[in-house]
Amino acid sequence: MRFSQKIGKTSVRESIQIESIDTRLENRLWNIILNDFFDKISNVSSYEKESDRAQICLIIWKEFYGERADELPKNARGGIYVPDVIDFIKKWFFKQAAWYEKYDLIEFLAKIDARALRVGFIEDCNSGLKREMAGYRIVDQCIAQITSEEEIVEIEQALDNSSKWTPVNTHLKTALEYFSNRENPAYRNSIKEAISAVESLCIIITGEKKASLGQALIVIEKKFQKHGALKSAFSALYGYTSDSGGIRHSLLEDDITVSFEDAKFMLVSCSAFINYLKVKNKK
Repeated sequence: MRFSQKIGKTSVRESIQIESIDTRLENRLWNIILNDFFDKISNVSSYEKESDRAQICLIIWKEFYGERADELPKNARGGIYVPDVIDFIKKWFFKQAAWYEKYDLIEFLAKIDARALRVGFIEDCNSGLKREMAGYRIVDQCIAQITSEEEIVEIEQALDNSSKWTPVNTHLKTALEYFSNRENPAYRNSIKEAISAVESLCIIITGEKKASLGQALIVIEKKFQKHGALKSAFSALYGYTSDSGGIRHSLLEDDITVSFEDAKFMLVSCSAFINYLKVKNKK
């Protein structure tokens, strides 16, 4: 875990990359484009036929960039000069393209891979995006956002630096650090910390050192009227996180796999619930 993460200086938006691409992700995506796309396409050509790689370069040149075919870089014999085309793409990717235009290129190449090449580009991209904590994945040949703006806002709002909420904030920051650690993400520990953040809030609200989420719900129910559906949803969250039969109990079993999606769900859900309880507690 990096120092900036340990002391909470890395923001939620930097941890989960939304509407941005940092240098590490940019470099990883380019390496995938180069090594897991172009390098896997045959570069064997003849005087009668351009190589598969050259033909793909022609498609990218005309269809993605909208450039003129007669201005395509050529070699001494008049064929397509692939290295110059790739160099053109590289300069555009690193010096000109906005973050969303880089994703446009990834999506364009994903469609080529899925429809004609099948060199595993999509799988490699998704693996890289996951590793670098990007908020996007390739789904059905298209770039899809898997972490919404609303989810980011919930986490940001829950990370309240007020001294009153210090224990809550500490657990939530730790949950985010475990979740967003690029070298060694610890989704199991992230969920545990997210649950602990909710329990810390319950202790503050009820004044009881051993208060559970269930007890906090009873206190809030006495103070405020809640819609029946909300009460059921919160009770379900309590059951999901309880020691006896919920996910916390399951987490003790090593054979239970905890995924990125599991950890994100709990981080966002617990953050949203923390925000809800804070607002209710102020009234």
